[in-house]
Amino acid sequence: MAKLKFAKQNDFFQQVYQLVRLIPKGKVTSYGAIAKYLGSAKSSRMVGYAMNNSHVQVPPVPAHRVVNRNGVLTGKHFFAHQHEMQQLLESEGLIIENDQIQNFSDSFWNPSEALQLY
Repeated sequence: MAKLKFAKQNDFFQQVYQLVRLIPKGKVTSYGAIAKYLGSAKSSRMVGYAMNNSHVQVPPVPAHRVVNRNGVLTGKHFFAHQHEMQQLLESEGLIIENDQIQNFSDSFWNPSEALQLY
C-alpha cells in the first residue's frame, strides 16, 4: 500500500489537489471519499469548492476524475465546455450515460483503501 504524507503547511485545498493527482487514469473517486480520507468526512462540499478552483493549479489537477457518490458528473459545469468532463472520462475508457458513470463500482478508486495516511 502506498503512503501519502502531507506537509504540515498545506491547506485543505492543496491536500485535495495532491490526492486527486494520485487517482489513476480510468478511475474516479467521490468528493466524500476524498473528504473522509483527509479526516474531514463532512467536508465533501469543500472538496467540491477545491475542484471548482483546480483549473488554475500547477501541476494540473485531473478534476474530471472526481464525481458525486453516485457517479454523477456534478462538476461538469465548471469545465471549459459542457461536455469536456464526459469527454475526458470517456477518453480514459469510462462509459457515461445521462451524465452518470456506468458500472461506477468497477471504476471507483477509494483513497482510504488505496493509500495510507501517516
